[in-house]
Parts: sequence; C-alpha cells; structure tokens
Amino acid sequence: MYNGYARRIIFAISMANNMTFEELVRKHPGSLVEKIVTEVVNKDAVEVHFEDDDDQQWAVIKVHIYEEDKEMALRLLSDDRWVLQFGYYDDEDEFIELLQPLTQPEIDLIPKGLQKVMRKVVTSEEGLRLPGNFLSR
Repeated sequence: MYNGYARRIIFAISMANNMTFEELVRKHPGSLVEKIVTEVVNKDAVEVHFEDDDDQQWAVIKVHIYEEDKEMALRLLSDDRWVLQFGYYDDEDEFIELLQPLTQPEIDLIPKGLQKVMRKVVTSEEGLRLPGNFLSR
C-alpha cells in the first residue's frame, strides 16, 4: 500500500509522462481518491451534494481544478457502491466524464467521517454543508 507522499508522486509522474486521463483513472484511482480527500478535509467548508440521474441516486463531493478545467469527485451510489469520477474538456471543448468503481482498499482511503456523511446524504436525499476538518475523523 502506498503512503500519501507516494500517491502524490504517482499523480505528478502520470501527468508529466503524458499518461492519458483514462489510464490515470483506471491504473491509479487510489492516488486520485487521496488527492480528493486531502483537498476536501483541508477546506473550511465542504458541500456534500445529493444528485440523481434516471434510475440512480448518489451523494457526491467534488474538487475543481479551475486552471486546468478538470473536476474530480467521489460518488456513493444508493446501493453502497463507491465510484471515482474524473471530468475534463477535450480538444473540441466537449466535457468528458470518466467513472471508475472503487475497490475496498481505495474505499479505505476515505475517512470514516466522510463515508458516514455521504451515507446520510444518499439515504436522506438532502445535501449537507460541513466543516472540512469534521470529515477527516
């Protein structure tokens, strides 16, 4: 299992080596999960949203990288499945959304406090706004 420092290095090397976003999401989802969690727990306030689309519902936290037009998110679906979402704009300015189901070792990188809040949001079908440091517990 990689530590946090190693995961950040993998993310940086992946980007420097022109790894495609598809390869990054598929091969290194843990480094992206850790990057999202780090961003979220260090924010003053975090919004956990409830979203739905056709027959699926989920709780989601999102991290935006505005200068690069990218979005990373963690989704908890109503059937207790965790999914990594990575979105970006391609050369034709189309928004591309990549989804990668998470394995248990990747889910274990998500603090229990954040997992609990996301479960509450998906069952209550109402978003929450909380201090970031509350989610790190």
